[in-house]
Amino acid sequence: MRVLVVEDEVYMARVLEIGLRREAIAVDVVHDGAAALERLAVHDYDAVILDRDLPEIHGDEVCRRIVAMDLGCRILMLTAAARLGDKVEGLGLGADDYLAKPFDLPELVARLRALYRRSPMAHAPVLVFADVRFDTHRRHVTRAGAEVRLAPKELAVLELLMRADGGVLSAEYILDKAWDVNADPFTNAVRLVVHTLRKKLGEPQLVHTAIGAGYYLGTK
Repeated sequence: MRVLVVEDEVYMARVLEIGLRREAIAVDVVHDGAAALERLAVHDYDAVILDRDLPEIHGDEVCRRIVAMDLGCRILMLTAAARLGDKVEGLGLGADDYLAKPFDLPELVARLRALYRRSPMAHAPVLVFADVRFDTHRRHVTRAGAEVRLAPKELAVLELLMRADGGVLSAEYILDKAWDVNADPFTNAVRLVVHTLRKKLGEPQLVHTAIGAGYYLGTK
């Protein structure tokens, strides 16, 4: 999952960035509404965490424009206002969920994953391919019943491959979805993560290379 955090409080934005990356979520951060719209015009995000009280362009207007652009990404709106009327107004603008500050990070992550599952292409919370089972809520992977411990980026890549259900994903697509905007497009990071993922999943090998095309899961 790739998420855009739009938060003008630098400390809060940094807390969200660190916390979400620990959950194997790719994160880009901007601090005002104008920058958010610029990023959204260029990059494909699964969700936007949108602070309501933003400089340059107010969060309400950013929300309206995201909805008008029909990008397909979910909007989780953050605000210091916890009144029912404010929540109703925020949801009325087109936000998919609304969370008042202060909040607990685990709750935000849970809401974010719930929104991801309700995206235009439904995302099941538990993924199964061959003898691999991936509980995306608990970030827990097993193969043939044995736990497989994976790093955040390995979890992110495995989730993309399992959701593709045998389809080939290019390295460029994986880089776009599992890394942030600072990733070097010429990096070999995807290849290295796939290599360690193969080792950790063990034999028989499930992650295969389609030469010149990308990577896919298969039993042969």
